[in-house]
Amino acid sequence: MSGATDIFVVGFNADEIALEAIKAGDMAATIQQVPYDMGKMTVDLATQLMAGETLDYDSAEEREIFVPVNLITPDTLGVAAPEPAGDKVVGFSVYDMQYGFFQDMESGTREASEAAGYEYILVDQKSSESSMVSATIDLLNQGIDALIISPFKPDALGPIVDAAKEKGVPVVVNDIGGGGTDYDVIVISNNYEGGVIAATHMDELITAAGKEKQVASITCEASAVYAARRNQGFEAKIAELGYEVVATLSGNSRQEEGYKVMQDILTANPDVAGVFSCNDPMAVGAAQAIKDSGMSGATDIFVVGFNADEIALEAIKAGDMAATIQQVPFEMGKMTVALATMLMNGETLTYDNADEREIFVPVNLITPENVE
Repeated sequence: MSGATDIFVVGFNADEIALEAIKAGDMAATIQQVPYDMGKMTVDLATQLMAGETLDYDSAEEREIFVPVNLITPDTLGVAAPEPAGDKVVGFSVYDMQYGFFQDMESGTREASEAAGYEYILVDQKSSESSMVSATIDLLNQGIDALIISPFKPDALGPIVDAAKEKGVPVVVNDIGGGGTDYDVIVISNNYEGGVIAATHMDELITAAGKEKQVASITCEASAVYAARRNQGFEAKIAELGYEVVATLSGNSRQEEGYKVMQDILTANPDVAGVFSCNDPMAVGAAQAIKDSGMSGATDIFVVGFNADEIALEAIKAGDMAATIQQVPFEMGKMTVALATMLMNGETLTYDNADEREIFVPVNLITPENVE
């Protein structure tokens, strides 16, 4: 007979052995407790008690507060009740925690890992190739079950990915680049589309102002192959709209170099009406160079950046920049954990770009009208 069709067996806890039994058709159902929510509730209650507040009990005589449980069946399994994480360990090797972008990415990665019940280990590459390799190899040697990495130097990922594959550890790359290695998936913003959005908005601004159809494009360093798509999208769309790209220069992702590059652009092309920057630090540098020349980067020469870093948001509020393209690193971090979970479970991923194993995250336009 079957415990799922002949004699209906229902358990309690949603332990992994029960979930496997339900999948195999040996059990009909189980009742799922939610220990993660229980843990959160205890902290909330402790906070109320420390503040001297009075608690509301479900059973006043026993001072009990109840946490709801869920019914798990073959129909809901894997949707309403993901399998318990067990003792899995997720490691995140981050580019550099001094930058707000990567702080947000780390927060999303950590929150999603903890919500899934994983042990979470973080290492900071501190913008160093040697640290990236040594710290990440050490992370792998600690016995992690999945590696998430935002690499400082994608071209140096080879030994890391090779070591992970030898250990059977899936590799999820978050942004920056994969270095042509055998990673399992890379999560990146839809950079090309972000460049198209920037070009479309810049055209609206320049057309409304009646300025010359001349623009410039400031790129990141050559190794930032995915970020390069931002300029590619921008330049393709702006050319389609009838503009001349009078200069394409690299600011190597640095604010001070964005300033110097903008000075050169102004000297050689005094009629330039708009500037698109591959990232916000360079955009802020360019806007400062424009401001120091006696003009505005929001009304005289329209500066549009990429990232929605805090410095860019402040520049938009101050009237020094016209716009920026917003990435969502917190959501990117959460997505990498979901993908790592699928890979650890042996599931097949669906890519936006199968050839490069890429999954895209949408971006948003931030202007003075919607900046927060």
